[in-house]
Amino acid sequence: MYRARVPSTVPSDAPATAPTFLRLTGHPVRWRILGELARSDRQVRELTALVGQRQSLTSYHLSQLRDGGLVTMRRSSADRRDSYYSLDLAACRDRLGEAGGALHPGLRMAPPALDPGQGIDRPVRVLFLCTGNSSRSQIAEAILEQLGGARVQAVSAGSHPRTLHPDAVRVLRDRGIDIRGRPTKHLSEFVEQRFDHVISLCDRVREVCPDFPGPTTVAHWSMPDPAAQTSAGEGEQDAFVRTANELTTRIEFFLYAIEHAPTT
Repeated sequence: MYRARVPSTVPSDAPATAPTFLRLTGHPVRWRILGELARSDRQVRELTALVGQRQSLTSYHLSQLRDGGLVTMRRSSADRRDSYYSLDLAACRDRLGEAGGALHPGLRMAPPALDPGQGIDRPVRVLFLCTGNSSRSQIAEAILEQLGGARVQAVSAGSHPRTLHPDAVRVLRDRGIDIRGRPTKHLSEFVEQRFDHVISLCDRVREVCPDFPGPTTVAHWSMPDPAAQTSAGEGEQDAFVRTANELTTRIEFFLYAIEHAPTT
């Protein structure tokens, strides 16, 4: 009679327990929170309503995700009693790749190359908003133009426009982008225009953001004003470099979302 050979019991290199990323994201409430934060930064009361859980339970799961390095929190610049939670997309990508690689080297994932100009019918229109339109939204507009190419049409505006900040010009110049001479614009110039995406970068402007005509996806990326950080004693360009770096990461992931958006 034939007997199947039993593999030898040689200890494997596989971990005894699932990677932390899988244990964190495997909980249905935490997965739902991550999905909401993938679309927009949120306050805890907003997340509580969106996931349909008690605020204490939502806060508990947010704490778990923060401890796991997947979610960050910062105080609102509009009301210091509030906080905004953000998904660290780069950390999620890296942890997911590590989790796959822990099971088998062939499962370690790498993102595909972006090709924003392939097969477009019309450019995706994006409006970035902040208070002064002097740094954050101008930096975002310029970086999206550079990375998005023909796939996007980016503009920016502010609720209380100020003069273009010289450090915004300088930090973009170091990235090969020249925004010298660009005007700052009031958001009222765009309220009758149609946009596919409206993204607020300032907690204050989020609270006064008007409605725009047509189907528009509205999101919030809660980012501190680099000019305020500089005036508070931080290094002259450190805050602007950090702002440009964060916007670059967010915009790269935003372009992936645009490329893979369902077509109608």
